[in-house]
Amino acid sequence: MLLPLIIAGGTGSRLWPLSRQQNPKQFLKLCGNSTLLQQTLSRLNGLDIASSAIICNEDHRFMVAEQLRQLAVSNASIILEPVGRNTAPAIALAALNAAVNGEDPVLLVLAADHYIADDDAFQQALQAAEVLALKNKLVTFGIVPTHAETGYGYIQRGASLPDQGFEVARFVEKPDSSTAKGYLDAGDYYWNSGMFMFKASVYLQALREYRPDILDACTRAFEGGSHDMDFVRVDEAAFADCPEESVDYAVMENTTDAAVIPLDAGWSDIGSWSALWEIGDKDSQGNVCKGDVLPVNTQNSLIYADHKLVATVGVQDLIVVETKDAVLVLHKDNVQDVKKVVETIKNDGRHEHMNHREVYRPWGVYDSIDKGNRYQVKRITVKPGAKLSVQMHHHRAEHWVVVSGTAKVTKGDKTFLVTENESTFISVGEVHALENPGKIPLELIEVQSGSYLDEDDILRFEDNYGRR
Repeated sequence: MLLPLIIAGGTGSRLWPLSRQQNPKQFLKLCGNSTLLQQTLSRLNGLDIASSAIICNEDHRFMVAEQLRQLAVSNASIILEPVGRNTAPAIALAALNAAVNGEDPVLLVLAADHYIADDDAFQQALQAAEVLALKNKLVTFGIVPTHAETGYGYIQRGASLPDQGFEVARFVEKPDSSTAKGYLDAGDYYWNSGMFMFKASVYLQALREYRPDILDACTRAFEGGSHDMDFVRVDEAAFADCPEESVDYAVMENTTDAAVIPLDAGWSDIGSWSALWEIGDKDSQGNVCKGDVLPVNTQNSLIYADHKLVATVGVQDLIVVETKDAVLVLHKDNVQDVKKVVETIKNDGRHEHMNHREVYRPWGVYDSIDKGNRYQVKRITVKPGAKLSVQMHHHRAEHWVVVSGTAKVTKGDKTFLVTENESTFISVGEVHALENPGKIPLELIEVQSGSYLDEDDILRFEDNYGRR
């Protein structure tokens, strides 16, 4: 039986401003009505699989849990990485977690942010790979190339295997354009997809042979961890000591048991805005438009309007992306330079690389409507039955005005209800909590005032979601 492991890390820089560090692309609806993470899970429907495991960082745990809830997935393990250590340690944690009950499943390692157009072809490749994995092969999936791509590593196939696929002759790094053309012409090279399949025990044995330092650190981290609500936590200090390494370098390039299954299923890692244009539905002028877009005399462009009307006139080969707090305009030939924009934002001490104006929390969402010197205005929406932490602030006061629904407010030792068109005031240093006891979303306007208004001015005393 397959145990899918979905690796849901990522910093959100290549698809900025839509993707942010706290809301990277795997959690966005880029290609349809569900997120890339949800599509990755749904792509497995109909297969004989065990409950999935998702590995993500601490900051994204509630987003993962909420997106699983939307799919009615209730039995998945969510493994939290306290720090990023690349794919080899991440897979080791999942293998160790799977072995807790003495089981030895076949791990199907998938990235949460890939796009695949042909689910049937994908599932057929999985079935072929499972035949090899059950015979103790370490299987990777090689994407049948459509052009001489310089942004991917390549896999050269070797001899045909009796059952399915091929031996791996070698892995090669990202080539220059002439080398990539040579690979394409040769016909025996595939793009390295970063997807794998192998038994948990076979992978752990390979680490034991080739990278015992990684296995030792991950074992200590896992054994020193704990379960917290729906999450599997590992020991932070032990995991921080783990070397940072990809599964390709740690295992696949060293083993003599590597096999490759060709995959021709309309795959993309959506590694840039131009990649999203390539897979998008185009109009008669070659434009991919999403949102309220008015293209006039515009060709071969991607225009993404998140909240406003975006009109373009007399342009071609552009990427235009509008969000509530940022607008990006660039030529398709320069999409790799988006990272430079993100780095500049960081270096300038700005925050647009971290969050959108709208920020999702396990209890709901808030939208930072306005901010000035010593004040900030937010629109807060609290889910029915949800409660914010019992907390206090050292530097700010808050004035809450209920717009819709009913708020249950705790201030010190008093608890009372605040209904529509009513308000209450939270003074600096006052212990307080906000809860939605009703059946409809609670919406309120919060006006903060004080000398320091950043989100880290929160001292939590109690929290339903295990936040510190």
